Amino acid sequence: MDKMSTIRLSPSLLSANFAHLEAAFKLIEQKRASSVHIDVMDGSFVPEISYGQPVIASLRPCTKLPFDVHLMVEHPERQVDSFADCGADWITFHLEGTTHVHRLVEHIKSFGKKAGIAFVPSTPVSALSEILPFVDLVLVMTVNPGFGGQTFIPSCVRKIEELAAIKKEKNLSFDISVDGGVNKATALPVIGAGADIVVSGSAFFRGEFDLECV
Repeated sequence: MDKMSTIRLSPSLLSANFAHLEAAFKLIEQKRASSVHIDVMDGSFVPEISYGQPVIASLRPCTKLPFDVHLMVEHPERQVDSFADCGADWITFHLEGTTHVHRLVEHIKSFGKKAGIAFVPSTPVSALSEILPFVDLVLVMTVNPGFGGQTFIPSCVRKIEELAAIKKEKNLSFDISVDGGVNKATALPVIGAGADIVVSGSAFFRGEFDLECV
């Protein structure tokens, strides 16, 4: 099957107009997105603070699309239970934010949720080697996390290629998701490298990128 026909879009709600979130969800559904990417920032792991469990719970009735909650937080193990309760379908946390990674992956799955692992541009793919057989999703950050609208880091494409090669060689089933600076120009190399899911925030909500662009 053609790779372009299977690629999935996950718009990042962080770049939406928070005063008109209902309209944002309508746009997400109109553009054939497969999920909604929700960035949770704690002001410690990354400089800014976004939104938390009450906001996500209030947004849950707005769409039937899965919520991929991306925890850009220190010690995500302290918050996983409440995010599982507030409507997350996927819970993705950072390798750099916790020590007992396998334990947390299994804990997320115990709620019937899908578990994802994210890593920042300075972390090598080799650091994920022991956890790849256990996760449902790997989120490749192609910008340094914490702010929307950043410029794509081209060297991160190699990491997507590495993950795709490991996935094929070891017959693993995790999805490769890519987040950061994804737009019409950068999506093609990302997809060509092996991405299954592209996360787009600023470009998507400015009307500059959707699946029809690739």
